[in-house]
Amino acid sequence: MPEPSLQNSPSFIRPPQRQLARTPRQRKRRLPHDLRVFFLALLAGFPAITVSMVLLWFSDRSPKVQWTLTLLVIGVWLGVAAALRERVVRPLQTVSNLLAALHEEDFSVRARGAGLDDALGELFIEVNSLSETLREQKLGAIEATALLRAVMSEIDVAVFTFDGAHKLRLVNRAGEKLLAMPAERLMGQNAERLGLSDSLNIVGFQTKQLSFPGGTGKFGVRHGSFRQGGVVHDLLVISDLSQALREEERQAWQRIVRVLGHELNNSLTPIKSIAGSLALLFSRKPRPEDWESDVQRGLDVIASRAESLNRFMTAYAKLAKLPQPTMRAVEVSALLRRVVELEQRLPIALTPGPELTIRADVDQLEQLLINIIRNAVDAVLEHDGGEVKVGWSRKAQLEITIEDDGPGLSGTTNLFVPFFTTKPTGSGIGLVLSRNIAEAHGGSLTLENKPSGHGCIARLRLPL
Repeated sequence: MPEPSLQNSPSFIRPPQRQLARTPRQRKRRLPHDLRVFFLALLAGFPAITVSMVLLWFSDRSPKVQWTLTLLVIGVWLGVAAALRERVVRPLQTVSNLLAALHEEDFSVRARGAGLDDALGELFIEVNSLSETLREQKLGAIEATALLRAVMSEIDVAVFTFDGAHKLRLVNRAGEKLLAMPAERLMGQNAERLGLSDSLNIVGFQTKQLSFPGGTGKFGVRHGSFRQGGVVHDLLVISDLSQALREEERQAWQRIVRVLGHELNNSLTPIKSIAGSLALLFSRKPRPEDWESDVQRGLDVIASRAESLNRFMTAYAKLAKLPQPTMRAVEVSALLRRVVELEQRLPIALTPGPELTIRADVDQLEQLLINIIRNAVDAVLEHDGGEVKVGWSRKAQLEITIEDDGPGLSGTTNLFVPFFTTKPTGSGIGLVLSRNIAEAHGGSLTLENKPSGHGCIARLRLPL
């Protein structure tokens, strides 16, 4: 299908052209460009016409010949000037029409006669290339906008935008559902009337208990800003956290029930079995001679399992009731020296670091460090040799490292699973409790094997 052409196409109506502002004096004195070209063409031929007219009229030819030649010369003169004017003005009109079409976002129009044989053809090539580029960009913008609208409609997060006067300018389907009102009625309403004025005062992200016509519960509110047309707009994103929290709560209860059920079964199964054996022993007539020793052993097992179950429940209560840290100034070097001196089974190598003071709960941090250092010493003693090193450094955060020369970690999947332990007498809550303390201080606790050789590295990172 041939491309539409503007050149030599009288049926194409040019859109109104934007004109530069001129003073009345400029508008009065300045001739149009086409008339200037026409007059310049006439001026270029005027000397030759004048000379030819003088030679013609002062010759001895007849008046008929003189008038005929005069009209012919003047007609050719005016025709050539008009043709030159048309030859200059028509391409300019073509380019003007092309640019007007681009201004109106009509990118289907092309200039005909574009080629590399002259300067005008090169101009048409560049204009056609610009039109094609703008067409591709417009199609890309339309597709991106359609994708954005589809995503905005499908996501289960309410999105609102407000202008500088806090009037609603954009809302997605989730926002309509949250406010229980269609977008046609919401658009243009004030944030205070919609019950969102308090959310616009939030900086960054907050979790709040909110009530809307479409739902009540705990919501995550994120507030930001952007510019459109040079005007600052507010972007408000509200997500319902209730369902996610309920799912997390359900999974947490499932984990608790599994752990409690496992431990209770481990203790109650032997107790039930021994109780049945004792009942059977008492029902026998006559009883065996050593029945008293059998009863005593059974009661000892029941007491042992009951004590084990009691220790388990006490440990679980301790893990679940970790109090909030009481922050105060703590000198890192003094804290580590004090903790290292508590370990008497093995000398601990303390590598000095920078003098730092952080805000933390000193009692909880001591408990955390004691647990990690004790595990490191146990690993070294079981490995028959080696040492434990403790040091600290300042990076983006305070980083405390505890290194040991033990056998290392056989696996890291279950390190922080409550009540999982590889020690015969371990409780399985030391690492979990230590990580909870680190996270309560805004930090983290990780364990990993050394890159080379035996041993493990524990890294405690805390904010400065």
